[in-house]
Amino acid sequence: MDSFPKNALGMVRKMTEKGAEKPEQAIAFQGAPGANSHLAALDYAPDGLPVPCFAFEDAIDAVKHGTAGSAIIPIENSLNGRVADIHFLLPESGLHIVDEYFMQISHCLMARSASAEIRTAMSHPQALGQCRHYLRKRGIIPVAYADTAAAAAFVAQQDDPHAAAIAPRLAAQIYGLQPIADAIEDAPDNITRFVVLAPEAAVPEPDGPLMTTFIFEVKNIPAALYKALGSFATNGVNMTKLESYQQGSSFAATEFFADIEGAPGDPAIDRALAELGYHCNSVRILGTYRQARPRTVIA
Repeated sequence: MDSFPKNALGMVRKMTEKGAEKPEQAIAFQGAPGANSHLAALDYAPDGLPVPCFAFEDAIDAVKHGTAGSAIIPIENSLNGRVADIHFLLPESGLHIVDEYFMQISHCLMARSASAEIRTAMSHPQALGQCRHYLRKRGIIPVAYADTAAAAAFVAQQDDPHAAAIAPRLAAQIYGLQPIADAIEDAPDNITRFVVLAPEAAVPEPDGPLMTTFIFEVKNIPAALYKALGSFATNGVNMTKLESYQQGSSFAATEFFADIEGAPGDPAIDRALAELGYHCNSVRILGTYRQARPRTVIA
């Protein structure tokens, strides 16, 4: 907790204490109050109690240790790709993906003074990446920080007249900064996908489209991936996401993070997963949940 900027600590402590009173309603998020993940927690669970955590690992630990009933974690953005390395964090946590949530992201440039001559802009690397054209055009140097709202808090407590932060407009109100420019993201359809994590796997009712997320490691032999993916093609299963990453230092054990439409129990899904297992060293389901759709507002 003490890793947050000093002017954010009071609110962080209050929110944490409130969540501790009703941990089943607490929803952990990464960032300081006013961050995009805070807004996502409020939108996703209006009756929940958002609990700020400095790092993604801290949000996951809050659920593992029972101080929060769930966590909401951003995993990918339409402009700047992968957000959190969920394929590293989630398997070792023992938690399950129980839902997904899409939120439109709008960034605000803010500083101590509305007339400031801005030379640097501090924010989470994802936010900086989503605003890279805006910053480059104006010659503003991007500076990475732990999250958007914490960057705003940090700028507010410093005495640098040329420093700005990129964060939701709410952060300017919370930390006493002046908005300089709104909606500085590089495209209006800037959407972030969040997943909701919980200790127990969800069993959603089959009354609408479902998604299943899993990881798998293919055998280190020729055409292993081709054969593994063929199991979904031959069974008519739609794969909506596939990402590769290395496990260990050998660079020979490639693992994949995947999303498919549907859920175990469907004969086609069961056949596809069984065939996948034949071509893999391991397959692990991370969660089955209701399929959500992005809420896009284009100006």
